[in-house]
Amino acid sequence: MPLLTEDAKGVYVIAVTPFLDNGEIDWTSVDRMVDFYQEKGVTGLTILGQLGEAPKMTSDESKAIARRVLARAKVPVIVGVTAPGLAAMRELADTVMEMGAAGVMVAPPWTTRTDDQAYAFYASVGEALGTTPFVLQDYPLTTNVTIAPKVIDRIVREVPNCVMLKHEDWPGLGKISALRASSDKGETRRISILCGNGGLFLPEEMGRGADGAMTGFCYPEMMVGVVENYARGDVERAHDIFDAYLPLARYEQQQGLGLAARKYVLAKRGVISSAALRKPGASLSKLDIVDVERLLARQTKRLAEIGA
Repeated sequence: MPLLTEDAKGVYVIAVTPFLDNGEIDWTSVDRMVDFYQEKGVTGLTILGQLGEAPKMTSDESKAIARRVLARAKVPVIVGVTAPGLAAMRELADTVMEMGAAGVMVAPPWTTRTDDQAYAFYASVGEALGTTPFVLQDYPLTTNVTIAPKVIDRIVREVPNCVMLKHEDWPGLGKISALRASSDKGETRRISILCGNGGLFLPEEMGRGADGAMTGFCYPEMMVGVVENYARGDVERAHDIFDAYLPLARYEQQQGLGLAARKYVLAKRGVISSAALRKPGASLSKLDIVDVERLLARQTKRLAEIGA
């Protein structure tokens, strides 16, 4: 599989990790999940992210998940390798790259507080990874680390194996505009920008110069539809598709509960056998399920209205 480059576009879906009700990894559902995402037209997969419950897995489990997904996937796979130290990060990165990963993703440590610290961390990441291309995960809502556009520009200029930004700042549309202005003026390389936050701002992000999405949602075909229509200039169609799915996407963005909702729908769609999160993790109440079912019914109605 080719390595990740600055030219990456499309939808790299953040994959869930399927578990059985007893907390063990559900390997049959892992295979079915990979097939499902590919059938829905995603450009690539991103595994072992925050919403893939990576922090709840052992090192051996992380490697086993990567091996299973990479053996089955026909699209590029990015692997989250964030770790408390550079040694552990590099060990996992080297392992998954040998397995055939396209690149890796790294989030900053929560102790990062200043611009110089943010730059120094990613300079160290670039050096530790050598020739391995990596994604800078910018998700301050989770990491509590804010990385200013000028710092990202510096990283892009001085760390050549940083080829993609996973943009999840909120509000963050101005950040995309600022980064694109820098590359348009020739002040920095133009790297790929794929956006997260469950796709909540995807049409606007595409309008600001994003190349696509890197996030999870129980209907990845929404993100594929938005990105593809935007790319061919049919902005209104992109918004129509987005509008039909927005209420459910919004529901998924609840901190602590959203992943449970996502897994519930994926189980309902037959993608995974169980909606279980590995402990500690939330589960939907009966009233939550009523909410989700209502949203699904209204979504079906809206999709019929727009012929999607």
